[in-house]
Amino acid sequence: MRGTSLNLSPVRLAKSILGPDEAKAVSRVILEDGYLGMGREVESFEAEIAAFLGVPSSHVVCVSSGTAALHLAVAAICKADDEILVQSLTYVASYQAISAAAIPVSCEVLEKNITINLDDAKSRITPATRAIMPVHYASNPGDLSAIYEFAKKNDIRVIEDAAHAFGCSYDGKLIGSFGDIVCFSFDGIKNITSGEGGAVVTADADVAQQVRDARLLGVEKDTAKRFSGERSWEFDVSQQGYRYHMSNLFAAIGRVQLSRFAKEFAPKRVALAQQYRTLLGNHPQVNLLESDLGAIIPHIQPICVTAGRRDALKDYLEKNSIQTGIHYKPNHLLSYYGSGKESFIVSERLYKELLSLPLHPEMRTDEVQAICNLIIKFLAS
Repeated sequence: MRGTSLNLSPVRLAKSILGPDEAKAVSRVILEDGYLGMGREVESFEAEIAAFLGVPSSHVVCVSSGTAALHLAVAAICKADDEILVQSLTYVASYQAISAAAIPVSCEVLEKNITINLDDAKSRITPATRAIMPVHYASNPGDLSAIYEFAKKNDIRVIEDAAHAFGCSYDGKLIGSFGDIVCFSFDGIKNITSGEGGAVVTADADVAQQVRDARLLGVEKDTAKRFSGERSWEFDVSQQGYRYHMSNLFAAIGRVQLSRFAKEFAPKRVALAQQYRTLLGNHPQVNLLESDLGAIIPHIQPICVTAGRRDALKDYLEKNSIQTGIHYKPNHLLSYYGSGKESFIVSERLYKELLSLPLHPEMRTDEVQAICNLIIKFLAS
């Protein structure tokens, strides 16, 4: 089938949306502050995230990436032989963060929204189970009430992988404003970016302090020194630590991004996702995931292409300068996590159907229209 030209520039799958204000913030740190490591700028970013979520600033700990946030959260509550229940269909970062400090136990997903299947998870609980890690796939937290009830009933902790879900709400409350331990990502293409970065949000003071120390090589109470423009010279270390702190440069970017989120980024993401749903929602060969747009601020725009046509459609779109993605290959199929020795039927089928379409705040509505026209034309052939 021959391609149909869009007469448009290539449409990127995702994009960092940065501008003069972020550049000025970085310049200010370089030229006025002069300290590029972790200091007052990070302290301010933590306080502003906390204010956005409506929690005390002591609940927020910024780190170098979303993966670092997950790793430190796991390490704060687990021993090496503890197990964590996690869906297989997620980015490998979830698994790597767990296996760095504990043991990931693969679980099946719900087809309607690709969040963890609690019936399957229940069958995998052992005396070693320490926590469950619900992944907010495509920004959807799933049934968090059921997840927390499941955790309470089985006396385990909850670490939310909310890498996709900054700014999203559940039952009228912002993700991160409640719950046990919540981990965000601020990498280059997330709902807000700090260049690279992440955050752990928790009301558990012991966990927060462990994460706070561990991000600075385990040096106890070094955060207070850094935020005052100093550093510790005489100190103690009582736990394994990592060089996982956020820099002032990245925090400066993040602070500007946070100020742009509610009025600029969130409504644009929701509007674009709604346009996709309007144009593709009734197509017989396209399935859309459950999504309460508005409460959910979508980070990615996955669709499921049925009848075995996903790969051909992906090739067709890319020939027409439309970037696409596949989120994600199930981890139980990866060599390090089992090489497919165990079967997860829903996850494996979805892996063959999922196709992520372009979504970022600089996209235009005519680009979404053109992409959907191409999809409809191809699937009709």
